[in-house]
Amino acid sequence: MPAAVAAARAGKKVRLFELQGCLGGVWTAGLLSYIFDIDKSEIGWEIIRRLDAYGARRKDRPPTPSTRLDRNWTYEPEYMKLVCEDLCAEAGVKVHLQTPVVAAYRDASGRNIETIVTESKSGRRAWRAKTFVDCSGDGDLAAFAGCGFDIGWNAKGWGQPATLNALVVVDDGDAIAEYASNEPAMWMTCPDPEQPGKTRSHHIVASHRLRALLRQAGVEPSYGDPTLFRMHRNLFCFMANHEYELRVDDADAISAATMRARKEVATLAAALAKLGGPWKGFRVAATAEQIGHRDARRIHGRYTVTREDVAAGATFPDALTLSRFGIDIHGLDKKANDERAAGQNFGARFRPFEIPLRACQAKDADNLYMAGRNISGDFIAHASYRVTGSSVALGEGVGKAIGKLG
Repeated sequence: MPAAVAAARAGKKVRLFELQGCLGGVWTAGLLSYIFDIDKSEIGWEIIRRLDAYGARRKDRPPTPSTRLDRNWTYEPEYMKLVCEDLCAEAGVKVHLQTPVVAAYRDASGRNIETIVTESKSGRRAWRAKTFVDCSGDGDLAAFAGCGFDIGWNAKGWGQPATLNALVVVDDGDAIAEYASNEPAMWMTCPDPEQPGKTRSHHIVASHRLRALLRQAGVEPSYGDPTLFRMHRNLFCFMANHEYELRVDDADAISAATMRARKEVATLAAALAKLGGPWKGFRVAATAEQIGHRDARRIHGRYTVTREDVAAGATFPDALTLSRFGIDIHGLDKKANDERAAGQNFGARFRPFEIPLRACQAKDADNLYMAGRNISGDFIAHASYRVTGSSVALGEGVGKAIGKLG
């Protein structure tokens, strides 16, 4: 969406083809609810202000001189849908919902994409354009066009585990606030009950408290750091499952993982509800339309962002944004998850690093750009820039760059 809006504002005629019945991807159809590293782009700040106008954003503790303004907060996905639609409508973007791209064809030179094909209720349709942008997250358009890519962390193409988020309700949200990672603030330091005399982030303390409670209820979550984010009064986002050893381009495996995850979410919620007391009325209100992939096809670009760039805090003359989110690699299989819980970095060093436009330009197609977690990078770098705040900034930067094309 940000790439489409930025290009349209720059005077380009833009069509946006969306797989789901709403804009926003994992923010909306994926019920993400919590955004990392978004306060670094113009459109990112617009999203913040528009959510506030709808009263749909729940802030963490007020900012201090040592914390970034508005960096940590939850939002309500239904209102995020409206924000995305408002931005596109005002910019003049023509939106096609429930219209996935299913094929791409090159021109006679072989260096440019000439035509894409979509499927919808209107049937199969072909579209031509001078420039294309793949913001599919998984790099679908680039793959259809025959571009080279890397995928996952091993030869089998398995990536980080996927998660199916859910919205849950409870009779009294205040009664379970101590189990919510954003009550009072996700990254606030507090005493660690598991290690007397030491401190950890409130998020880890709250999630481990929730994990212990689930075990007490007789169930074991597949995600070592099950998480509740409070969104509005008695409404929470429930992120409690992991689906391991999953390729983002294996439709059959994704279907099975989605249904398996949905069943697990319902089982975990039912176990908490049976505890009664503060958990009275705890119930699943909705599960996401799409499972949330942390990995993607990493499309080969004119530059590949590397582990060495991350360690050095690399800068570039054609930088689009600064990735400030650390290296976050979830347990790559259940054993790793059980032993080390969620966050890992494989020993890699991190400094905030810039991402150049060249990493968003396809190596194998001259008129194809990428924006989001499908840009050109290695597995370690991807584990930082994969978050949606970076996707917004990259999309805006690519849209502006396209706006300058003849």
